[in-house]
Amino acid sequence: MNFKRHRRLRKNSLMRDLVRETTLSVNDFIQPLFVKENLEQKEEVASMPGVFQFALTDLLEEVESCVQLGIKAFILFGIPAEKDEVGSQASSPDGIVQKALRLIKQHYPDLILIADTCLCEFTSHGHCGILDGETVVNDLSLDRLVQVAISQAEAGADIIAPSNAMDGYVAAIREGLDKSGFDMVPIMSYSVKFASSFYGPFRDAGESAPAFGDRKTYQMDPANRLEALREAQSDEEEGADFLMVKPALAFLDVLRDLRNQSDLPLVAYNVSGEYSMVKAAAAQGWIDERAVVMESLIGMKRAGADLIITYFAKDVAGYLKG
Repeated sequence: MNFKRHRRLRKNSLMRDLVRETTLSVNDFIQPLFVKENLEQKEEVASMPGVFQFALTDLLEEVESCVQLGIKAFILFGIPAEKDEVGSQASSPDGIVQKALRLIKQHYPDLILIADTCLCEFTSHGHCGILDGETVVNDLSLDRLVQVAISQAEAGADIIAPSNAMDGYVAAIREGLDKSGFDMVPIMSYSVKFASSFYGPFRDAGESAPAFGDRKTYQMDPANRLEALREAQSDEEEGADFLMVKPALAFLDVLRDLRNQSDLPLVAYNVSGEYSMVKAAAAQGWIDERAVVMESLIGMKRAGADLIITYFAKDVAGYLKG
C-alpha cells in the first residue's frame, strides 16, 4: 500500500514537541490596564470576571504581579471623572492616563507602556471623535487626536496606539509627534478595526458606550475582507510601525491575509467578548478554560500575529511559567 504515515510525527509528546510549528511566549503578550479617576480601590468589571478597573493606588501592585509573571508590555485605558463634548481630559497633563503613565514609569522605567489614543472614554457622547450634530467629523477629530497623542508621549508612553478609526489618523499623529520631538515614538495602529458585537464587555470596563447610534460610519463592516487590506495598506503608507486586527478570533482570515501583505509587526486584539464567552462557559463547566485559551491564542499566532493584546495575559503567563 502506498500512503503517507503522518502519525509517525505524533506518536508521543516529545515527538510532537519536536515538530511543533507555533509556540506561545510571555513576550507575545500585551496586558490591558483600566485606570479610573477618583476610584478608592479596584473594582471588578461585572461582565469580565478577573478584570478590574484600578485606582492609581492599586495600579503598581497589579503591574508588579504582571512583572513577576514576565509580562513586559501594557496598554492603558483611562476613565476620567469628568467628560465633555471634546474629551478634554484625554489630552490633559493631569488626565488619568497621563498620571498612570508617569506613575508606572517612575517605578518601572524599562516596561513598554502603550497608550490607547481615542476619545470615546472621555467624551460625554461616547463617540471616538468631534461631533457636528450626530455626525463624527473626521478632520476636526484628527486635530484632537494629535493633541492626545502628544500629551501621552510627554507623559512617558513608549508607543501610541490610535484606535479611533478616523481616516488619516496615522499620518496626522506621525506628523504631530515628529514636530513635537517624539520622532522615535512608534505608532501601533488599530488598522483593521471592525464594528463588532464582541466589544460589549469592554464598554462596561471603559465606560465608553456611545450615547446614541453606533460606530459603523467609522469602524469597518465585518463582512469586508478587501477593505481591511486597503485600510492596513493606507496606515502602513502613512507611517504605522505596527498593524492590528481587532477583534482577532472571528477575523483570522484577515489576520493571515495581512501577514501575507505586510512585513510590519502584526498585533491581534483578543477582545473582551472573546474573553467573557470563555470565562462564562468555563464557569458552567462546559469547556476546559486553559485548553480553550491556549488553543485560541495559538490560532492567532499561527494566523500570523507577532503580538497579542489579551485579558488572558496573566493566566497564560502563569500556565507557561508552570
